[in-house]
Amino acid sequence: MGIQQIDVYDTTLRYTEPFRISSGASTEARNVVVKLTTDYGVVGWGESSPSKRVTGETVETVMRVLDRLSPKLIRKCPLRIEQVVDLMDQTVKANPAAKAAIDMALFDVLGKTAEKPLFMLLGGFRTEVVSDLTLGIKTPSQMARDARRAVAHGFKSLKVKLGTDPTEDVERVRMIRKAVGEQIDLRVDANQGWTVIRAIKVLNKIDKFRIHFAEQPVCADDVQGLKKVRCDSPIPIMADESVHSPEDALRLIEMEAIDLINIKLMKCGGILKGRKIAEIAEAAGIPCMIGCMSESGIGIAAAAHLAAGLRNIRYADLDSDLLLSDKLVTKGGVGLEDSARVFSRSCGLGVDQINEGHLGKPARKYS
Repeated sequence: MGIQQIDVYDTTLRYTEPFRISSGASTEARNVVVKLTTDYGVVGWGESSPSKRVTGETVETVMRVLDRLSPKLIRKCPLRIEQVVDLMDQTVKANPAAKAAIDMALFDVLGKTAEKPLFMLLGGFRTEVVSDLTLGIKTPSQMARDARRAVAHGFKSLKVKLGTDPTEDVERVRMIRKAVGEQIDLRVDANQGWTVIRAIKVLNKIDKFRIHFAEQPVCADDVQGLKKVRCDSPIPIMADESVHSPEDALRLIEMEAIDLINIKLMKCGGILKGRKIAEIAEAAGIPCMIGCMSESGIGIAAAAHLAAGLRNIRYADLDSDLLLSDKLVTKGGVGLEDSARVFSRSCGLGVDQINEGHLGKPARKYS
């Protein structure tokens, strides 16, 4: 089996409402979708959701990287995933979100060729993945209202975006806890928005509201600061932007700077390296969460399959497709039952039908 053709699409997906974190607000996601066709007629789908803030990538850089990678991948065996990923790494350094799209498509082909849902081939530890729902930054009363709505829709865990004014951040958490009661799991994420001193101050103040863990409280490259926060915080500390690769995970674990890791396929380059991060963390007794950027149902399906396959991916923040008004996957993928992402019976990623009208014509074709 060989890769016969790679089609690349540039697509824009609108949010149902502006989504704000500590670094700014977004009204739409501009992503790149990859369709990989083999000479056996098997089609694999992948998606890149680049972030200039997190990985330094844009749609334009993703397109340029795919221009370099795709011609080298034609006629390569899509089932030799480690070999193909190594070839991508040898050809282009960094650019993980671009590589993630190819990686996903390869794993989709693998599942379809084996005639199994992908999570079964990745370990098959669970058959559904329970996700939280993210509350973007608004006023404390507005976030409390959104929290009540999320709980009414069946979500049992909420991820609360913070990282602006410390006093207002504390009030956000207080009002949300009051609105949802004591049984709902609350997690907070500052997206690098605090200084070390502010992080320690806020985390100690909100500890009484029963916070499960706090994600990326300080700047991604301030590992010593992250370690300081971990030492002085009563709430466990999760690294997100600080961990892009298996090597990053090992370094932060060795420095005793973190309690948990958030794996995102866009940061690490896809399923293959996401699995490696989870396994390194498991060996060190560090639980992992699977997260997302602004992926549609394609990227969310890939992340959910990885999380279902591995025991050590214990938490999930897989909700970006739920926040989008434009839907790319119209049949299959992963559904939502209460707070669980559930799989179709289809093979591979399970993406059975794409909204080709929204996807439009390929921006690139390689064969």
